[in-house]
Amino acid sequence: MSEPNSAEQTTEKDPDNWVTGDEPATGAQKSYLETLARGTDDEVPEDISKADASKKIDELKNETGR
Repeated sequence: MSEPNSAEQTTEKDPDNWVTGDEPATGAQKSYLETLARGTDDEVPEDISKADASKKIDELKNETGR
């Protein structure tokens, strides 16, 4: 049996399972979200959590192709 390649291995956790996911988003997350949201109809809530910010970043990256 072969070992999985690096594309199949991941250390990323689902944001819904983060211990600190309910904490407020970091400044870096908010800044990146605001950058990604420019030119879209999306607004970044001030009180977004770390987990929700991570999910929104992924969503906007896919949407904008960045």
